[in-house]
Formats: sequence, C-alpha cells, structure tokens
Amino acid sequence: MTRNLGIIPLRSFVAVADCGGFQRAATSLHLTQGAVSQHVRRLEEALGRTLVERQGRGSRFTADGEALLGHARRILGLHDETLREFGVEPGRTLVIGSTEHAAAQLLPELAASLSDTFAHCRVRFRIDRGAQLRARLADGRIDLALLLGPAEEPDARTVGELELTWYSAPHWRPPRRGEPVPLVAFDAPCALRTRALETLAEHGVPAEVGCEAAHLAGVQAAVRAGLGIGLMATLGKSPEGLVARDDLPFAKPLALSVAPRRGLPADFASGAATSLTRLLAATSLTRLQGAA
Repeated sequence: MTRNLGIIPLRSFVAVADCGGFQRAATSLHLTQGAVSQHVRRLEEALGRTLVERQGRGSRFTADGEALLGHARRILGLHDETLREFGVEPGRTLVIGSTEHAAAQLLPELAASLSDTFAHCRVRFRIDRGAQLRARLADGRIDLALLLGPAEEPDARTVGELELTWYSAPHWRPPRRGEPVPLVAFDAPCALRTRALETLAEHGVPAEVGCEAAHLAGVQAAVRAGLGIGLMATLGKSPEGLVARDDLPFAKPLALSVAPRRGLPADFASGAATSLTRLLAATSLTRLQGAA
C-alpha cells in the first residue's frame, strides 16, 4: 500500500489547529467541513494512527496528532519556500471585513496598498456592521476586520483615528431654542451613534434619534431628506447632497483598529496594520495641506 500524506490534507490539518476547530478551518480554507474532516481521515489512514478525537462537543489532538502537527508545519514551510524559490507563490485568499465608514473612503486605497503588500494573495472584502464582523472574525469567516473603536480583540492593533464631521441637508435648519436636535443614526450598538449622542449631551445640546438605519446609505439618504443631522467619518470628502456643519459641537475622532482571526500568520496582520497606518497618516497630511 502506498502511503502519502499530501500537502492539501496537511494544510487542512494545520488549519484545524490554528483556527481552533474543523468548521473554522473549513471557513478559512474556503472548504466544507466535510472536506476538512476527510483530509484528516486520509492522514489517519496513511499513518495508521488516530490524530484527532472527540472531546465533548468539540475535539482535541491526540499525542500522535500533536507530534504530526510539528512535522506538518515544517513540511508546509519547506513546500511553500520551494515554490517561492522558483518564483511561484502559494495561492491564498485574504478576506478583509470592514465597517462601512472605513470602507467608503479607505478601501480603494487599501486594496491597492494590500495588493503590493500581499502580491501573492487574492484579496476579498466583506462590508458589514461591527457586531457582524466580530462574529465572523470569531468564526474564522474573515481573516482581518477593520473596526471603529480602540483595539479590544486579542492581537488587535489601533492603526489611527478617523475624524468625524456633522452633516445635514443644505436646506436643514436647527430647531428652535430648547427643542431637541433630530439625529439620524445607525442602529445600536454603534460607536458613531454613541459618540454623536455623548458629544451633544456633553455640550448641553438636547437631541433625540429621529431616524435609524442599518446601513450608511440609509443614514445618508435620511440626512439628505432633511430628517436630521448625522455624524460621519468621511475623511473630509462630503457625501453628495450633504453639507458639513461647523455650528455643532466638535466630536472627538474615533480610533480605527485592525483585528486578525485566530491563527492568522502574524505577517498578514502586521502588513495590513502598517498599510492602514501609512494610509491614514497620508490622508491626514493631505487634509492639512488642503486646509493651509
């Protein structure tokens, strides 16, 4: 009987260890859970050993599985190094999730920057709300997430700040003194919604959420229709049909952070963080020069 471990089964095996389970490994490799399980069974049949066993609702590596894991990492490392030596990069897809505010202004430049940083990868994007991105990150369905707010997730890094600007429709006028300012906001929970309400409250400006929307397009449409004011991160580029308001309290910038999924190689997270830090710094410099 010919026994062959195979690069693809070994890659699935390592992904199970790095991602913390079969389903997360399958998601990160863009395979079905059944395919990953089959790859592990092939390794077990080739070696005649049990490598992974059930533990409650999950699974754990046996002693033989832990031993193979070290060998598998070295085999895959040498395999990929050999390909690079001959000018061939191992195929890989990097899935990046982003909140809409970060995506609207940063993704075109970020996509170009990441194409240079990770020339051997195909880069895909997922645009979603922060809560959904965090869930996808935990499940291994995305590799990196661009999130509004300081770094809170394990291994996350704060890469800069997004300046915030109040916007309204050109014809919108503030309510009479003492009446609450109508606010257009994202559905809770939302860092921008919280910052808007806290900013107005700190300055003694009564406000009430008059319109809520799940997505940025809905917020902008409601503001454009004159339903209220909206706080947005636009990097100085006013959305079509809206005007910036300088007669409302200054809102402190929001941090932007990058969080990697469990098991993502450190160079991917650091490369994305470096690209974003550089991009935000260049954007801020451009704004300062434009204002000079």
